[in-house]
Order: sequence, then C-alpha cells, then structure tokens
Amino acid sequence: MSSTATSFEKPAERSTNWWMIWGIALALVLICYLIKDTIPWAFKYPRSWTIPLRFWISDFMKWLMDGLDFGLFTFRELTRAIAWVIEQPYWVAKSLLASGFLNGRGSAAIEIFPRLPWVAVIGIVMLIGWKAGGRKLALLAGGCFLYLAVFGQWDSAMTTLSSIVISVPFGVMGGLLLGIAAFRSPRFNAALTPILDLMQTVPVFAYLVPILILFGFGPVSAMIATIIYAMPPMVRITILGLQQVPEEITEFGRMVGSSPRQLLWKVQLPAAKQTLMLGVNQVVMLSLNMVIIASMIGAGGLGFDVLNALRRLKIGEGIEAGVAITLLAIALDRLSQALAKKPAPTSEAFQGTHRNNPLKAYPYLSAAIALIIVTWALGAFFPAIQIYPESWEITTGTFWGDMVKWININFFDQLDAFKNFLLLNVMIPFKRFLLGLPWIGVVILIAIAGAQLGGWRLAVLGALLAIFIAIVGLWPKAMITVYLCGLSVVIACMIGIPIGIAAARNERLHGIVQVVIDTLQTLPSFVYLMPVVMLFRVGDFAAMLAVIVYALTPIIRYTDHGIRNVPQHLIEAATATGCTKRQMLWKVQMPLALPEIMLGLNQTIMMALSMLVITALVGTRDLGQEVYIALTKADIGRGLVAGMAIAFIAIIADRLIGAWSKRRKLELGLE
Repeated sequence: MSSTATSFEKPAERSTNWWMIWGIALALVLICYLIKDTIPWAFKYPRSWTIPLRFWISDFMKWLMDGLDFGLFTFRELTRAIAWVIEQPYWVAKSLLASGFLNGRGSAAIEIFPRLPWVAVIGIVMLIGWKAGGRKLALLAGGCFLYLAVFGQWDSAMTTLSSIVISVPFGVMGGLLLGIAAFRSPRFNAALTPILDLMQTVPVFAYLVPILILFGFGPVSAMIATIIYAMPPMVRITILGLQQVPEEITEFGRMVGSSPRQLLWKVQLPAAKQTLMLGVNQVVMLSLNMVIIASMIGAGGLGFDVLNALRRLKIGEGIEAGVAITLLAIALDRLSQALAKKPAPTSEAFQGTHRNNPLKAYPYLSAAIALIIVTWALGAFFPAIQIYPESWEITTGTFWGDMVKWININFFDQLDAFKNFLLLNVMIPFKRFLLGLPWIGVVILIAIAGAQLGGWRLAVLGALLAIFIAIVGLWPKAMITVYLCGLSVVIACMIGIPIGIAAARNERLHGIVQVVIDTLQTLPSFVYLMPVVMLFRVGDFAAMLAVIVYALTPIIRYTDHGIRNVPQHLIEAATATGCTKRQMLWKVQMPLALPEIMLGLNQTIMMALSMLVITALVGTRDLGQEVYIALTKADIGRGLVAGMAIAFIAIIADRLIGAWSKRRKLELGLE
C-alpha cells in the first residue's frame, strides 16, 4: 500500500476511535439515568464530601488582619499604610479636578483654592487632541467633555477622572514591571500565566470583599480593585511587545556594548513602544469599565450615579450617566491611541533658539498653562467660566422614562407573551436538563473533549477544574450559570454571526456596524439592566436579555474580521472556478473564517460570564448571586470560591475552544 493511502487512513481511524469513545461515554451517562436511584451521589454531590474551602479562606483572612504581626507593625497597619500612599496623589488629583483645595472636612470645609475651571479642562483636552491627532481629534475630545458639562455630569465625571488618572499609572507601571520580569524569566512567566488567567476570569465582585477588608471603604479601595482588574492586559502586552522586538535590533544593542539594563531600557522598550501603548490603552478602557463596580466600595463619581439610578429604576438618569462614562471612554481611548501612533519628537526641536525659548519648545504646554491662569483669573469675576451654570444644563431623563412607560402601556401583552413563550418552551426545559445531568458524567465528557482537542494535559486540567466546582458544593449553581450563559451565547451567535457576515460583504454596513458595536462595548454593563428590568421585570429572562446585548459585540467583530481576512489568493482561485457569491461564502469564506469566529465565540462566553455576576442584581440564582451575596455580607471565602468557580468555567471553555481553533487553523494551513 502506498504511503499516500496510509496517510489518508490514519485520520479516519482516529476519528472512528473518538466516535467510539464518545459513544461509550454517552452510554454510561444513559446507564446512570437508568440506575439513578442506586447511585444518587452521581447526580447530587454528597454534602459530607464537600470541602469547606470558603471557611478556610475566611479564617485565613481574619488571621491576616487580626493575628499577623511583623514586630514593628501589624499586617493591618501595613495595608492601611499602602492605602495612605495611594490616597495622597488621589487627593491632589481630586482637589485639582473636582472639589478644589479645601481646609477642613464635610460641611465645615472652606475652599482655599478653586479647582480647574471647566473651560480650562476642555481646552487642555482639545490641546492634547490637537497635538496627538490634529483638529478632528481635538473637536471629538472637546465635544465629549462638553457633553459632561451640558448634561450636568461634570462634577461626577471629574471625580471619576481623578481616580482614573491615578489608577492608570499604577496599573501601567505594575504591568510593565511584571511583564519585564516574565520576559526575562521563563520560569516566572510560567508561574505568572495562571495567575493572570484567574485575574482576568474571576469576577471583580469576588475580590471586592478582601480589598474592602484589607484597605477599608473608600476611593482608595476602589482604585486598588481597578488596578488589579486593569493590570493583566498590560502584563501580557509587555511580554508580547518585548518578544516581538526584531532580533537584529537586540543584537545591535549587544554589539555596541549595552549592559542588560541598558539593552532593556534603551533598546528593547523603545522598540516596543507602539505595542506597549496599546497596553496603556487597554488599562485606560478597563479602568473606565470598573467605575460602576468600584462605586460599590466607595469610588463615587459617574459609577455611583448609574448604580443609584438602577436602584431607583430612574432609566433617564442612568442612561445619561452611562453615556457620560461612554463618552469619557471614547475621548480617552482616541487620545491614547493617537499618542501611541505618534512618533517620538526629535532633538531638532530643542536646537538653536528653541532651547532658550520654552514657548517654542513646548507650545502646547505653554498654551495649557496660559489657559489655566487666564480662566482662573477670569473665574474670580465671572463664575460661569469657573463652574458651568445649572441654568444652562439640559436633560433627556424624562424622555427615556416616558418612552419606556409608553412601551409598557402599549405593548405589555406582546412583551409578556414573548417572555413566557421563551421561559416555558426553551429556558426552563434547558435548565432542568442541565440540573438533571450527573456531575460525574459531565466531568468525564469534559475530559474526553479535552483529550480529543488538546491531549491528556487539557483533559486533566478540564476534569480537575470541573471536579473543584463539585467538591466545594457549587455544582447546581454552576449548572444554572451554564444554562444562562449557554442560552445567551447561542442567541447572541444567532444574531451576531449574520450581522458579521453582512458587514463583511458590505462596506457601508460595515462602517455603521463598527460604530454601533464600539458604542455597545463602551457602555457600562449596568446600563443594560435598566431598560430590560423596566420592560420585563426581574428574573432569568431579563438577565438573559442584558447578557445577550452586552456579549453580542465580539461575535460580530470576529465574524466580520475572519471573513475579511480570508487569504486573497483563495478567493481568486474560487472565483476562477466559477463559484457564485453564495458558494463563495459557504464553501470558502465561512470554513476558512470558522477558527476566527470560534475565537469570537470564546470572547462572547467570557463577556457573558462577567455580565452574569452583575445580573445577580435582578434576581438570578446562579454563581453570580453567590458572589453578590458574599459582597453584601462581607463573606470573603464565599465570594472567592464562587468567583473561582466562575473562572474555572471560563477557563474550561477558553481552553477547549482555543485548542479547537488552533487545531483547525493547522488543518487549513492558516498557522
């Protein structure tokens, strides 16, 4: 037999073996159902087998705060000292932007120096935009900040911005240093990777409780939570950026006699600047994504306004504050992206007369200082320049509230019928099906999927993570989480994939879709809860709708991107063979784009899981509720264990989908 024939037989043989293994596994699950009464432990994990990990963690944290003494100081005093160090720059930033410099506290405080006038802040933002990207960027950034003043969001926005301008540098520097250490030490990188995975998949609510106990209630705790949440992308991008520095640049640095430190700081980091600035951009965006959650532990600002509006079901106020966060995010995102792309200034700007003339050497900085001085001086005589007058403010709050009321009055029966149809015919049956599965059978099926897609290591990892969820007593709530997440992701894909396909084939639609999904991605997650609760009340259905809208953007973006990035020579070859547009899509583009679409599915799952913790506010009974209850009761162990269970579900999905996507790309010759 020829070698070619042999090579075709082996994959078929492997495929047959896997079909046999899957068949045996499913048969075992069926047998478990038939003898369900004789093996109840396979369906309901015995409470006597449960490991009390949540109590161990809570006891350990109590010992840290009350029992750990270093001699000169206690652990509690150490954490409070760290909080004090972070509080000082925050106090300066908040005084400068939001409150003014005050003498005293509370109602007895006296202003000794005013804050930056709103006119000056907008002018400075426009100057930064002009320097970074020209007139269009200046107008965009200035317009975003002008919205904050016109719609009465200025004070809250400046409080939020005060925490952002302190959190971002800490997050960037921490991520940069960890990334450098991981780049230099493969062993440290291997140890750091699973920690980063947990930091990015454990819900933020889960570590709000330990941060609250360690650092106390207030804006400092909120900033520390923000730093932890926003730092992992900076670490990963730093590692990636340094790894992508061309070898010839590194070799040149060694040839000229650079020491390892000089090679890093003078050669490699400057060469990776644009990649690193993308990391800075990610830290900025994730910090803004945290403002509402951080307000639960004392951050204040726009996040508190959205949260307060949600609690009172004031949809108009919540939307205005949410849009304010979105516009603040857009402005900072565009500015940081433009600064990342802008080349470093040359030394020619400082030669000759420029060296002795600061106005010419630093024109934008000089203009900003002059603007601050002039507006401060004029503000003493014309208060409208210092503080935007309330009489000039406008609001759309009543419009949004009236619109939701009109929909409820005129379409209540139709909305209620739609909700009941999905609940009774889709959601409840699927939920009962998952809750009725034997936990041991699910573990075996995950292990088989891991073995087929990624080998024995992935099989062991998936099985161990699933077993962890069972042994800590959270299996039923985990299945409810999978039910809500699974249905939301399926519906999001049913909506998002066709939109992505249409956008990839139509340039005008592509531009419109990009604007819409960019807006959806920058809107705070809490904003999605208000309209669905007011239209459908609390419960699983409202939670599912909020998750679908929040998690829709990745599947649209990746579908569009995957189809557009199909190699051109394959498109030309298919055209030459006479493929119609429909054949081109389904026989060429979709199969080749499927690995990319699956990565979009992966991101959709991650976003759905992160949103499920927030939907606990509207009455879900899943792991997200466990995390939220832990936050309200300051139960560290309960929150961390439930958060780890959510993270492990995310890691299982991520590893399985990632392994499939990588394998498929290799089969198609795309990697």
